[in-house]
Amino acid sequence: MSLEKRIMGDLKAAMKSKDQAALRGVRAIKAAILLSKTDGSGKDLDEAGEIKLLQKLVKQRQESYDIFKKQGREDLAKIEAEEIEVIQRFLPEQMGEEEVTEIIKEIISQTGAQGMKDMGKVMGLAAQKLSGKADGKTLATIVKSQLS
Repeated sequence: MSLEKRIMGDLKAAMKSKDQAALRGVRAIKAAILLSKTDGSGKDLDEAGEIKLLQKLVKQRQESYDIFKKQGREDLAKIEAEEIEVIQRFLPEQMGEEEVTEIIKEIISQTGAQGMKDMGKVMGLAAQKLSGKADGKTLATIVKSQLS
């Protein structure tokens, strides 16, 4: 089932249950999908594109959450945290650090990477292989620690 169809079903369910947090999160996803469809590129949103879109939404909300926390705005930070939780329901299960480290070690041995000069090559393959299963910040941290 495509993300758009799942979103429509969840939107109806959130409206019926009057779950405001779910409603905000699902509406944000729906709006992002609509923007993606009408951006003029003429490309349809495939599964990889859907995952990137959801990750972008989570990242935006995480940044807002961090800012609100620094400013002592717990009321706004709570809203962002609720939306993050709703959006993450649509993302694939995130891998643990140990699993990601094992895959990165495997990629390093396959590519013969020697040091930080090969970080771009390793990051490219890791991002491709772990798309949607681990965020870029975690990948970069683990790749740096493995190549140093």
